[in-house]
Order: sequence, then structure tokens, then C-alpha cells
Amino acid sequence: MSSQASKLVLGLSCAVSLGIVAYVHMKQQADREKMHEGVIKDIERQQRRKIENLYMLEKQKELTKQLKKEMEQQ
Repeated sequence: MSSQASKLVLGLSCAVSLGIVAYVHMKQQADREKMHEGVIKDIERQQRRKIENLYMLEKQKELTKQLKKEMEQQ
């Protein structure tokens, strides 16, 4: 009977160990994917900011031209 009990304990220990290893592996994979998504979002955010900055720069150029025209007319 103790032989069966020890086999059961060994089997359960192996099963739990495999479960832990599988969980850690899946968790690491999910963390990697999250980090990668974060990098992609950062790049997209930077591109949006760049586009917004270029738009604002163009607006400033237009306003500067208008101001110069107004100053010349005076």
C-alpha cells in the first residue's frame, strides 16, 4: 500500500511541476506579447505627435505669412 501511495505522490508531484512550468511559460509568452504591443503603441503615438507637430508648424507658417501681409499693408 505504501508503494501505491508513494507512486501517487510522485505522480501528483510531477503533474503539479509540469503545470507550474506550463503556467510560467504561458505567462512569459503573454508578458512578451504585452510588451511588444506597448512598443507598437509607443511608435504609433510618436507618429501621431509628429503629424500633429507638422500640422501646427504649417499653421504657424500660414499665420506668419498673414501677419507679414498685414504688416506690409499698414
